[in-house]
Amino acid sequence: MPSLFTIGNLFLGIVSIILVFNDKPEMAAMMVIIAMLLDGVDGRVARALGVTSEFGKELDSLSDVISFGVAPAFIMYVVAFQELNSDAASWIVTAIFPICGALRLARFNVVSNVAPGYFIGLPIPAAGGILATLALFHNDIQPWVLMASTLGLALLMVSTVKYPNFKKIGLPKSAIWSIPVVVGIAVVLGIAFPDQLSKIIFVPLLLYALYGLKKNVNVQGRLRRRRRAQGDEDLEERRRKRRSV
Repeated sequence: MPSLFTIGNLFLGIVSIILVFNDKPEMAAMMVIIAMLLDGVDGRVARALGVTSEFGKELDSLSDVISFGVAPAFIMYVVAFQELNSDAASWIVTAIFPICGALRLARFNVVSNVAPGYFIGLPIPAAGGILATLALFHNDIQPWVLMASTLGLALLMVSTVKYPNFKKIGLPKSAIWSIPVVVGIAVVLGIAFPDQLSKIIFVPLLLYALYGLKKNVNVQGRLRRRRRAQGDEDLEERRRKRRSV
């Protein structure tokens, strides 16, 4: 059963790519958002049923590359980059995003428990969700800003910035059978209001990305102050030793 949600995630990623090349970017972005919902429940369902496996883990990663790497990059390319004068830059930036997403997933699969309760680097579903929904603002934002944002999100995925890990929040076994209903409601709402709903979801996703950055800046600031204080203490200690000689 958990693999069905993962396959659904992959299916929606493929549908998203088809939709954007058929001039339906709003619906394409909505498919990415619904895929995020499926990605959020497949692991929880597997743990609740006690059926976690390496197969499911690998299938999940492959699905994520398509749904949250390739699909959002194509959405941004079609609506914002395609009309730029520089084809080479557009192609390179479009390719960099899913490549960084794949690197992020590979690192996640082989490196675990480095920071319990946190992801290292922006998770690819969040990055893909931000990129897909950000593309819907292409009429209000300059293409170079969108290109820089795409690169920024790609770099955040392969960075060492810590982000809260909500995937460890469990799912009661009794609630598993309500998930198809929730997904069904999400699909209906997504089809009915693709543009409005996608833009609304953009806000919390962006805040999540910014939260990790702010927290990282705060941590780095504390470390610098601690090193400075330690250096001052060492200097004072050396001075005391020289005076005592």
